Amino acid sequence: MATNHQLQGLATRAARAGGEPDPTTGAITPPIVQSTTYRQPGIGRHLGYTYSRADNPTVAALERCLGALEAAPPAVAFASGLAAETALFVACCGQGDHVVVSDVVYGGTVRLLRGVLARLGIAATFVDATDLAATAAAIGDRTRLLFVETPANPTLRLCDVRALADLARTRGVPLAVDNTFLTAAVQRPLDLGAAVSLCSTTKLVEGHNGAIGGAVVTRDPALLERLRWLRKSTGAIQSPHDAWLTLRGARTLPLRAAQQGRNALAVAEWLQRRREVAAVHYPGLDDFPQRELARRQHGELHGSVLACELRGGAAAAHAFAERLELCLLAESLGSVETLVTHPASMTHGDVPAAERARLGIADALVRLSIGLEDPADLFADLDQALRAAAAAAAAAPTAQEAGRG
Repeated sequence: MATNHQLQGLATRAARAGGEPDPTTGAITPPIVQSTTYRQPGIGRHLGYTYSRADNPTVAALERCLGALEAAPPAVAFASGLAAETALFVACCGQGDHVVVSDVVYGGTVRLLRGVLARLGIAATFVDATDLAATAAAIGDRTRLLFVETPANPTLRLCDVRALADLARTRGVPLAVDNTFLTAAVQRPLDLGAAVSLCSTTKLVEGHNGAIGGAVVTRDPALLERLRWLRKSTGAIQSPHDAWLTLRGARTLPLRAAQQGRNALAVAEWLQRRREVAAVHYPGLDDFPQRELARRQHGELHGSVLACELRGGAAAAHAFAERLELCLLAESLGSVETLVTHPASMTHGDVPAAERARLGIADALVRLSIGLEDPADLFADLDQALRAAAAAAAAAPTAQEAGRG
């Protein structure tokens, strides 16, 4: 029996959308349809699927779930978050067109725009999207998309989605929000006025470091059709097995997002009390500069990711990251395991050093994605790593001493 997912609560939609019992066997868990092709009853007639590069029943089940989470039509699922971004930029832009992008954004997005799409004639202007006047000034006659990431990777700086959506609407361009850090479990960009909500499902949605994927959600039928055509034409669809794993992860997304958010706040408050830490960036903290905006957009949950700057520069950051035992040094976020990343040398290593410094991505900055471990165990591991960081900072030569050598 069909169900109106827009009338159900978020947890119900996560647990049930896209998971209708199999009509043939009654299986409650959707099957993994690993077939590449499908028998067609006749020329020009098929049962909904023809070739898995274009569409697949397991991928479609995930898409129904992701769309339902944002009270939207089924999403379009891709092989990765960057594949989803690429399709979105190409769907909206052609040669000679232009996009405006928030300046603090995932390093892979910067690489895609500058190293790939620029060569195809799609220009990008990076702007401080917290400054509405500067953002408005960056939008020109050939601008086809305003793209922001909020919270930003890795500084956690926020963009006012509703204000940017109003600005984009007056200028006749769609606003797309990279919602990877929070997902629809915490922030729903479409309800705030954005035209597109995009995320790397590899992260919090799948949540177990088991499957790569990305998805675009929109309520614009024409854009959905264009994205599906591009996915078929470029072969960028998610694999059935990865889609099945992602759908299984999505079932518990609201529960995990809530607990990981509580754990992240506990860790952020603990780090604030440490003398080895110069600053902590997390929207749930009372002294976060955009605290009121965080409350308006996220409510009382603010995600699993935080960042902190260590006293002692790169030497301290490296020692801290390498001494951790329970927490894992890795490039990802949102999983049940706590992961730590050094953005300057990992996720944003392709961004020039001077630009990183201007954006607040210091060599001493570390990003933490907090998992589901007991916070007391995290505190113990972070404590011994911070002590190692302090020792490394004390042993490191100052810039003046290094110059004498």
